Amino acid sequence: MAEIKLEVIKEADLTNNCPECFNQGLKLSFFQKHSYGKLIHKTTNEITSELECKKCGTKIYPVGWTPDIERVFEYYQKMAVPQKKSMKFTSLLYILIVALITIVAAGIYILIEGGLFK
Repeated sequence: MAEIKLEVIKEADLTNNCPECFNQGLKLSFFQKHSYGKLIHKTTNEITSELECKKCGTKIYPVGWTPDIERVFEYYQKMAVPQKKSMKFTSLLYILIVALITIVAAGIYILIEGGLFK
């Protein structure tokens, strides 16, 4: 199975008040989804965000955002530029392809030379 990781592409410290504890210390993070498998590494266009209070440690969901937080979020969302969607092959995949080609070539050589059916 592929291992899915959310890698940070942008973090920002906000001076807005926390809706829970009213402290001025919020941390806004944007993540991009990466999938790491044994044969292929994929980068997707999917971006997620998380807003967390530094003092009380609660995650603040969009339902509890104030208009000020929404404006700041939209500003930083424009600044969070994700990596391009891509797919990279691992060295294991290349080794398997070369091994498969070698086995098929050896089988064809043996059949052509007639070493198997003489």
